[in-house]
Amino acid sequence: MTTATDAVNPYLLLTPGPLTTTATVKEAMLRDWCTWDAEYNTLVQRIRARLVALATPAPGFTAILMQGSGTFSVESVVTTALPPTGRLLVLANGAYGQRMAAIARRCGVACGVLDSLEHHHPDLERLDNALSADPNITHVGMVHCETTTGMLNPVAAAGHIVRAHRRSFIVDAMSSFGGIPMDMDAMGADYLISSANKCIQGVPGFGFVIARRSVLAPTRMQARSLSLDLYDQWHTMEQQNGKWRFTSPTHVVRAFAQALDELEIEGGIEARHRRYCENHALLVDGMTRLGFAPLLPPHLRSPIITAFESPKAPAYDFQRFYAALKAAGFVIYPGKVTSADTFRIGNIGNVYPADIQRLIAAVAKARFW
Repeated sequence: MTTATDAVNPYLLLTPGPLTTTATVKEAMLRDWCTWDAEYNTLVQRIRARLVALATPAPGFTAILMQGSGTFSVESVVTTALPPTGRLLVLANGAYGQRMAAIARRCGVACGVLDSLEHHHPDLERLDNALSADPNITHVGMVHCETTTGMLNPVAAAGHIVRAHRRSFIVDAMSSFGGIPMDMDAMGADYLISSANKCIQGVPGFGFVIARRSVLAPTRMQARSLSLDLYDQWHTMEQQNGKWRFTSPTHVVRAFAQALDELEIEGGIEARHRRYCENHALLVDGMTRLGFAPLLPPHLRSPIITAFESPKAPAYDFQRFYAALKAAGFVIYPGKVTSADTFRIGNIGNVYPADIQRLIAAVAKARFW
């Protein structure tokens, strides 16, 4: 299957989300829905159950949908899960780990950071030592796919350490859930966070949290926010058959249900992961042949997004390069690494190997240096 650009989609979004969606996902938004209607709320309940099934086969988990971007859902977890006396330790090696820590500090949650810098995996020996030394740390947070660089972090190994110390583990799987096989129970995660517009290939408008019921249930009245109270959102959905507390993004929810159907038709997460991996391999091979160097070594890369070092040529200008690729039907991402000049290209969404091959041909033509 190949994605073609057209009048509706004049270019492919080669980003970590929002991303290129199918025509059928977009068409699902053409119908209006009432937030109080039983048919709509039943759809929400089916989505919640399907998300839990994708996250783990283990019993004892639940899913909560939350309005806003994925960051809203991260904030709902950080500001609800931790009690007033709690302390969060974030394993950071990029902008999104640092963002979790920034949320905690802004909202008055005690927080520390183990920063491994952007080119390295988090130091798990430091994690083990920190948890041994500080009994006040109640929660550990970590990003699975750090899209600053495209790095895939060792969440299962970290989760094993967190579980051994009997602390709670928060996994930001924003850019990986639905595109990389995982079992959140096996990795020791108590909270797993993602968004509608990532690997499940829906559109922006809400995020979601999959949580261990036994950990979520005691968090009543802990939230530092009314609208981002994760417990209250969960309790309302549980007691009122999928009803949201406040106006929900009905069209986006319907599109997400269609995206879940299409994930299943494709063959599930394993099949989607294979496609993303093939996209990634073709991308790295083609870009390398054209003289572009990936920022990370192979063992650190994810199949989600890849950071490339910017050419050292004096004539190179990212905005000009970006514009040339956009005119050819492709939108890429600027760099976010603080220690190097980079740009990024995503492999996810309704994008197939033939699209990556067309991209490589467009990059070859867009070189002006």
